[in-house]
Amino acid sequence: MTDVAKLQQEIQQAGAGNQLSPGAVANLQKWLTEPRYAQYVPQIADHVDAGKWQALDDAFWTVIPFGTGGRRGRMYPIGCNAINDRTIGESAQGLAEYVKEQSSGDAPLSCAIAYDTRHNSRHFAELCAGIMVAAGFKVYFLDDYRSTPELSFLVRRKQCSCGIMVTASHNPPSDNAVKVYWSTGAQVLPPHDKAIIDRVMAVETIEVADFETAVRDGQVEFCKEEIDAAFFEQLRSQAFAGPRDAKIIYSPLHGVGASAVCPVLEADGFTDVEVFGPHAELSGDFPNVPGHVSNPENPAVFYAIIERGRETGADVILATDPDCDRMGCAAPLTTDPAGEWATFTGNQLGGLLTDYILEQSTLTPDHYVVKTLVTTELIRRIADSYNVRTYGNLHVGFKWIAQQVDAAGPERFLFGTEESHGYVVGTYARDKDGAVACMLLAELAAKVKAEGKSLHEKLEALYWQHGYHAEHTINVFMEGSEGMTRMKALMQQFRDQPPTSLAGIGVTAVRDYKALTISQPGGDKRPLDAPAADMVILDLAEPGNYVAVRPSGTEPKVKFYMFTFVPAEQLSLMDVTRDEMATRMAGFEQDLRAFADAV
Repeated sequence: MTDVAKLQQEIQQAGAGNQLSPGAVANLQKWLTEPRYAQYVPQIADHVDAGKWQALDDAFWTVIPFGTGGRRGRMYPIGCNAINDRTIGESAQGLAEYVKEQSSGDAPLSCAIAYDTRHNSRHFAELCAGIMVAAGFKVYFLDDYRSTPELSFLVRRKQCSCGIMVTASHNPPSDNAVKVYWSTGAQVLPPHDKAIIDRVMAVETIEVADFETAVRDGQVEFCKEEIDAAFFEQLRSQAFAGPRDAKIIYSPLHGVGASAVCPVLEADGFTDVEVFGPHAELSGDFPNVPGHVSNPENPAVFYAIIERGRETGADVILATDPDCDRMGCAAPLTTDPAGEWATFTGNQLGGLLTDYILEQSTLTPDHYVVKTLVTTELIRRIADSYNVRTYGNLHVGFKWIAQQVDAAGPERFLFGTEESHGYVVGTYARDKDGAVACMLLAELAAKVKAEGKSLHEKLEALYWQHGYHAEHTINVFMEGSEGMTRMKALMQQFRDQPPTSLAGIGVTAVRDYKALTISQPGGDKRPLDAPAADMVILDLAEPGNYVAVRPSGTEPKVKFYMFTFVPAEQLSLMDVTRDEMATRMAGFEQDLRAFADAV
C-alpha cells in the first residue's frame, strides 16, 4: 500500500525547497487525502518517487478555471491544472448538478455533445455523455467529428438544457478542453460560469453510466444525419445571390471543417473548390502545419497553400481551425494569382464581411452589427455609413456577442465579429462559425473578381472611404505559477504606473475595466461605462490610436492589442501611410515589451 504520510512529508519538503509552489503543495495534499481522488494516489506516488517535481507543479499549482471559452489546458493523467478524466468528469458532473438546480423540474433535461479531431476527444465526449445520462439527462450526440457551431445549433434545435463541445480550438496538440453551452446555444456566461465551477469544485463522486448501454437504451441518441441536414440548410439560407466564378483552395488544418465547409460551398454554387491535400488528414497531431498549431490567425499556415494557389491560379484560400469556428484567408494582391499574395488579419476580414453583408442586405436604422472592444473600429465606421447601429462595448469572447444578440433582438441582427477571426450571421447559432464565414467570403471573392478587383484591392477601397486602420496583436507568454504572479503584477503596473508614451505618442487616458475608471495623467478619475473585466486600454494623443492589455482567458499569456488610424481626409499615398503605421506599431511593440520585461 502507498504510504500517504510519507508522500505528504516529501511534498512538504519539496515545497520548502522551492521545488513545488504553495498551490501545488496544497492541491497535492487534497489529492492524497480526500477519498474522491483515491484512485490517483499511486500515480502521484510514482511522480514523487521519480522526482518529477516540475511535472507535479505544472499539474497541481492551480485549478483550471472557466475562461473565455470554457475549461482548457494541457492533457495530463493527473492534476487539477490538467485536462484528464477527473477534471473533465468534474466539469460534466458539476454542470449536470447546476443545470438540475436551475431547472423548473417539469421540463425534461437534455444535453448536446460534440467533439473534434483532437487526441482523446471522443473518449472525453463519451465520458461526458455517461455522466449526463447518470444524472438524468437525455444526450443528443454527434457521432463523428463535427464543428463547434454545429454543436451550438444542436443545442438550439433540440432545445437542450445545455451543451458540451470537446475541443481546444486552435491550441497545440498537447491540449484539450470542454466548452460549456447554456440552453441559448451560447457559451456559459456569468453568473452561471462561476456557479458551475463552484459545483465542479464541490464534486465528490462522479457517477458515470455505461456509454454503449445508454446508446442501446436510447438515453444517448445519435443525431448526426438529422442535424447535419438541418444545419447545412441554415447555412445555405445565409447566402446572397451573385457571381460564383472563383477558384477556391480550402484547408481544414487537420480539423473538422471539411464536414461543413465543403458541402456548404457546393450548395452555394461553387464548383471549383480544392481541399488542400497536406492538411486534409483528420489528425490531432496537426502534422503538416508550422509548429503543429492549426491557427488560421497565423500567416505561416498559409505559406505552403499559397504556393499551391500560384500553381493552380486560385482566387482565394480559406482555412478554418480544428473545430471550425474561426476562418482565415489569403488572396493575391492583384487579380493575377501568379503574383504576390498576402494573408488578412481577423480585423481586415471583419471589415470586408461587414461591408459585403450590409451592401447586400435590406437595412433599417434598427439593424445592427456587434463587435468587441478589441476589434477594429473600421466595423463601426462602415456600419455608420450604412446607417445601422454598432454594439461595441463588449469584452473578449464570442459569448458576449451572443448575449448582445439576444439582448438587442435577433430579428435585426446582421453580423457579429471579433478580431481573432470569429464571425457569425443569422440566428441559427450563438457562436462564431467558420463555415458560414467561408461561404460569405467566397461570395465576396467571386463578386470582386467579376468587378475586376482582388480582395486586397477591395480592402484598400474601404480604407480610402473610411480611413486607414491597422491593428496588430502580440502575445507575451508567462507559463506556470510564476507566470501567473507576473501577469497579475504586470496588469497592476499598467493600472498604477502606466507608460507615459508609446512610440513617442503621449498616453492621454487610462481606461481600467476592472476598477471601471478613466484617468488622465495627473488628473482625477471618472467612471467608465462598461462591463467589468481584467483589461486596461491606453488612449494616445493621436485620435484612434490606442493599446489594450489583458491576460488571456484560455492560455498562459498577456495579450497586447495595438490600434492605429489615419482619417480618410488625411490620406494621400496609401503605401506611405501603410509604412508609417507599421513603423508606429513596431514602436508600440518595442515599448510594450520593454515595459513588460521590467516587471
